[in-house]
Amino acid sequence: MTAGLGFGLKNKMKTTIVYYTANVIPESFGKKVRDQLLKSANGIPIISVSQKPIELGKNICVGDIGRSTLNIYRQALIGAKEAKTKYIAMAEDDALYSSSHFDFIPPRDDIFYYDRNIWGIYTWTKPPVFSYKGRRNLWALICSRDLFIRTMEERFAKYPNDDTVPLQLWGEPSKYERQLGVKVNKWEFYYADEPSIGFSHPDSLGYKTLGKRKKLGEKRTEELEPWGSAEKIVSFYK
Repeated sequence: MTAGLGFGLKNKMKTTIVYYTANVIPESFGKKVRDQLLKSANGIPIISVSQKPIELGKNICVGDIGRSTLNIYRQALIGAKEAKTKYIAMAEDDALYSSSHFDFIPPRDDIFYYDRNIWGIYTWTKPPVFSYKGRRNLWALICSRDLFIRTMEERFAKYPNDDTVPLQLWGEPSKYERQLGVKVNKWEFYYADEPSIGFSHPDSLGYKTLGKRKKLGEKRTEELEPWGSAEKIVSFYK
């Protein structure tokens, strides 16, 4: 595990945040998330790839291509290709990022780095709680721009027809690559100084399959610094 590295403003010249959205979530929620992202980015450039026009960094509107796992990666790839920096940081439309999350600069260009200091919150849980699973998530990925582009282009070249894609294996870079028959990549966790939060909610893609049966992580808390109470954070969604 690699420790979080506080490079601060130096990161502005090295990293671009790639934000992607299908514009399905309520706009009131999306706007709050984008406002927090701008605050946490602290001047780091942002490229937003959306299915409807939005005001966030440099916006690329791809039109109504539909919400799907594959389109998440397509939109992320479009943003990565538009970036001009050596590194990219993924950002989703239903995650709240700490500033320290974006301070991290990958020590190596051939490894996918995932922030492990990420917590989840389910909008339907009463009382609201933060829970921790410690897994790799695309929305918490920072890596070499070239590495991401190569990895995604290899996948899409191998599976040019969406109907042939084994979606259960189409996970984060470094996951299931041997099963997909593509180059196996290295990965590591890093641990940001402050946590970031990912929402699970009725408008999320995964809700279609698991719904409210989705399990909380074993580690749980009602308060999480610097965010405050889980009840306060759930109000972002309302």
